[in-house]
Amino acid sequence: MTLTTATPLERALVEEATKKSGLVWVRGAGPARALWHVWHEGAVLLVGDGPGEQPLPGLVAGERAEVTVRGKDKGARVVGWVADIEELAPDSPEWEAAVAELKGKRLNAPDAETMPRRWARECRVLRLVPAGSVLPVPDGSLAAEPLPTAATTRQAAPEGLPKLLLRRKDRKPRG
Repeated sequence: MTLTTATPLERALVEEATKKSGLVWVRGAGPARALWHVWHEGAVLLVGDGPGEQPLPGLVAGERAEVTVRGKDKGARVVGWVADIEELAPDSPEWEAAVAELKGKRLNAPDAETMPRRWARECRVLRLVPAGSVLPVPDGSLAAEPLPTAATTRQAAPEGLPKLLLRRKDRKPRG
């Protein structure tokens, strides 16, 4: 399924923004998580749920997820869209193509040569396919409110400190 109800401009926005972003926020059946991904053949590819890989909780094949793409420069929300979740079967042609793309983008892998075999044994490879038009931009911030606390991180500077700092600047070098 593709972005059938989306306009050509929306489809282009989803593809370009997602390609350029190194990170997407994905919400399945639970809270949204920041995940690294690769855009390949019209969908987001994810690998995880194995030792040393990102967790993919709440992302179940056959269900839908909400994807929020952030801008690479400022980290601000660029676009949000709904995706159908597909789990690729290990060693299938689709899985092989996905793993080839993911392997090239996986940073700091301790086992770069044997990584595809490990992914086949221990991880899940998911494909998030856009399904519908883009999501409306929400009103207000989506940031979680900080928990109330008595802790403080800012205290007034000691009275003499500004004088000490200014005096050092005015000192003449010894010659």
